[in-house]
Amino acid sequence: MTDIADRYRRLAATLTRRIESVPDDRWESPSPCEGWTTRDVVAHLVDWHHGVAKLGELTLPQGPSAADDPVAAWRHTRDAMQELLDDPERANTPYEGMFGPTTVAATADQFLGFDLVVHGWDIARGAGLDDTIPAEDVEELLPMVRALGDNLRRPGVCGPEVPVPDDADDQTKLLGLLGRRR
Repeated sequence: MTDIADRYRRLAATLTRRIESVPDDRWESPSPCEGWTTRDVVAHLVDWHHGVAKLGELTLPQGPSAADDPVAAWRHTRDAMQELLDDPERANTPYEGMFGPTTVAATADQFLGFDLVVHGWDIARGAGLDDTIPAEDVEELLPMVRALGDNLRRPGVCGPEVPVPDDADDQTKLLGLLGRRR
């Protein structure tokens, strides 16, 4: 459990730095997620965190709204999820997932971890910030994204793959697989 909680802590810290760096006048800027602003991406992350807890019939306490204060909404949600993941009893709550029996912690690790990295890039890109994904995160995500294949093309997940040169760096390859342009 410590690995999952620690990984979440690390990924959430990177995302938090990005969210805290968004200039006030960039929250309504379009993000790479079609039809979503930078603020909308934060709202999605907040909602998805609550959704992951709900899979195990758990709840995260309600906090500020991303519509009103995206930074405060994210911090509150991040802290609530970290508290859940730091509690082995709650984190190991089992449920029947799409791919069979799993736990809230496993889902948080795989799916929230994915979203923290990818949507962190979306937020940075939409806000005009440095959108470099830490190499360690790219290295962890690239094999998973490749393995997901066409499952990424389901409605509401990722758009069509963007072709990239064979000699592109790994971040560009990852983004291309996710339907994003660097």
